[in-house]
Amino acid sequence: MQRVAVVKASTLILLGAVALGGCDESLNVPDFNNPGLEQLEGNPSRTLINTAAQGLLIGARQYAANRNGYTSLLGILGRESYNFDGSDPRFITEMLEGALDPGSPAFGANLWNLRYQNIRNANIVLNSLDATTVLTAAEVEALRGFAKTMQALDLLMVINTRDSNGAVIDTNRPLDADPAPIVSKDETLTFVSGLLDEARGHLQAGGAAFSFALSSGFAGFDTPSTFVQFNRALKARVELYRGNDGAALQALGESFLDPDDDLDVGAYHTFGTGGGDALNNLFDPGGSPDILAHPSAWNEAELKDSGDRDDRVTSRIRQVAEQTQLGVTTGFAFDLYRSNSASVPIIRNEELILMRAEANMKMGNMTAAAEDINLVRTRSGGLAARTDLDASNMEDELLRQRWFSLLFEGGHRWLDMRRFGRLSELPLDIANHRHNERFPIPEAETLARGG
Repeated sequence: MQRVAVVKASTLILLGAVALGGCDESLNVPDFNNPGLEQLEGNPSRTLINTAAQGLLIGARQYAANRNGYTSLLGILGRESYNFDGSDPRFITEMLEGALDPGSPAFGANLWNLRYQNIRNANIVLNSLDATTVLTAAEVEALRGFAKTMQALDLLMVINTRDSNGAVIDTNRPLDADPAPIVSKDETLTFVSGLLDEARGHLQAGGAAFSFALSSGFAGFDTPSTFVQFNRALKARVELYRGNDGAALQALGESFLDPDDDLDVGAYHTFGTGGGDALNNLFDPGGSPDILAHPSAWNEAELKDSGDRDDRVTSRIRQVAEQTQLGVTTGFAFDLYRSNSASVPIIRNEELILMRAEANMKMGNMTAAAEDINLVRTRSGGLAARTDLDASNMEDELLRQRWFSLLFEGGHRWLDMRRFGRLSELPLDIANHRHNERFPIPEAETLARGG
């Protein structure tokens, strides 16, 4: 019988020993020969704790850039992308035609186990801090804030996929305990919000530096005080999902949102080609790609004054020879990830600006919302500003700008259309296709609770 979030401590250590893309090359990680859980929760060494903390970054990126991972599967559901893998028709038959199967580990039951594995790993790190005598009080606080923030990110990804089916939040339990209950979406998001707030408190007491090196994807957010800005960016996203627009604006004010800064500033999952590292498998090396773009983004892109398409589309999508799979046809592929070591965004300045626009729109601050939307239109899309935005058309424009700004970055189109109650507006390529609203709880989890 499966227990949620079960993982051996050796898994955590192996993850931590993998090279972090862009990490300090002077970091020397010894071979721990798969030490047991007792070494982490009993009398852990400084190196062992720091290596385990680094492992949380490795765990967080798992399945971010797999061909059946988070970005890809949510992209298919949101009609951003396709996977024309000829050896596995389920990318169409299950994702687009049928109901998601709770017994299908690569599809309907996907994006669950690895997230809880990493959450369990974070609990092991947190428990080890209760026993450590080799870190300063500030270093312990910084580690607590980091681990809880990473747990919040993982739980947010779980509830993004499961939505009203719920999630497990009581994860720091003995491995032989009964399965923890599955709680509602609202309870999960409330828990994630509180976890981020707890993490901020720890980080604020975390001193000037982390005791371990973060990956290059967190450049600019690699000290406790700057990591708080990443934490607050996630908090703002969660509060928007909860409908707490005022709280979202407050969190954005403490994040790295800066309308004068580069729109690509943010935190990223990093990948690499070094020994033991992970590849970005969304990369298309050319030829006949199977990760393809839905034609709606190209066809519906707004034209600039020059007559060219929106810059976000022409920089992310290219035309290729048409392909057809099970009646679905497209002639477009992605240029977004230009190598197998390309980074995948977790959250960027551009999204934060659009989040501020959304919160202001929902609170009736239409002038402020229009200002942020036009900033993104002009700077990111190369489009002319709109002077006609008001309460009657602001939501349509916001969703459109989020579509093109966040295209194929992390399932935002599917999540946005679902949370605005507009999922049925996504195009159906064939009459027998459907709009899947959420992933099911994996069958093994259901059976562990008696069916």
